[in-house]
Amino acid sequence: MIESPLSEALFFAAGALMLGIIMLVRGGNWMIDASIYIARHCGIPPMIVGLTIVAFGTSLPELVVSVNANLAGLPGIAIGNVVGSNTANILLIIGATACMTTITVAKGGMNRDLAVMILAAILLAALMITDNLNRATGIAMVLALIGYTFWQYWSATHEDNEEGEDHKKFKSLPYSFLFLIAGLAFIIIGAEFLVRGAKLSAEIIGVPDAVIGLTIIAVGTSLPELTTCLIAAIKKQHGIVIGNIVGSNIFNILMIIGLASLIKPIPTAQLAPQLLSVDIWVMCAASILFALILMTIKKVNRLTGILFLCGYLGYVISVYVLGLSGPQG
Repeated sequence: MIESPLSEALFFAAGALMLGIIMLVRGGNWMIDASIYIARHCGIPPMIVGLTIVAFGTSLPELVVSVNANLAGLPGIAIGNVVGSNTANILLIIGATACMTTITVAKGGMNRDLAVMILAAILLAALMITDNLNRATGIAMVLALIGYTFWQYWSATHEDNEEGEDHKKFKSLPYSFLFLIAGLAFIIIGAEFLVRGAKLSAEIIGVPDAVIGLTIIAVGTSLPELTTCLIAAIKKQHGIVIGNIVGSNIFNILMIIGLASLIKPIPTAQLAPQLLSVDIWVMCAASILFALILMTIKKVNRLTGILFLCGYLGYVISVYVLGLSGPQG
């Protein structure tokens, strides 16, 4: 029996997506483990690990995917990946983690970082609406991220920090560097498979590339965050859970969109209408809600986690409904 070209295309698209996600997760895990070991070995304060090292590591899949997609002329995937990932980080990952155990944050802890996360989300919304994701704003966003990272390091070295448990997965520093390089290679190759599979999927299904970026790619590139948060929750490392998500959301906007815009301006005027009218505002609302809960109640319990998951399910359904009924492209 001879397979039709459509069947072959579907098989290739599904295979590329699956392989890309597997490589991203495996590479992300290796890179995160190695980064934490290297950070501790070099004397970096544990508090900074979740907000910077781990957050940067888990954001690398989004970085490579968005930059590649933008260079390939797919701004919907480049932007949708970040917007969808930030939404998934809060509603899906925090929701799923909170269903396992109540996530708590120390009194007064991370308020500054939560404020930065909200400001970054509002900044992205403003730049998308005004079509100003150009090289100048890209440079400004990257510089802002560098300043934020140095501020985090300074704060961590001038405040009392709780020691986390040692990360003893690696036998030596050179061994950890080996896994760091292997993890980066897997992330780069996996991201390429994911973008190619997503592009073909969008063409076959007949939905805008932004829909694929907001859902399949966003969830796929958020799997390192999910894995890290679930493991940290099991070990009762709530600071890593919160720090990972807050830091990742900040990195996703300032680093990923900043670098992607710096390399090649992102024409937001060409994006699917739902990205500007719905999705970016869902991301902003989720960020503000999450920050307010942590600033006031100081915890995310199982009920809140269930509500987050239900909200994310409803959002994903709406994305596909709007994508299938709206203008194609």
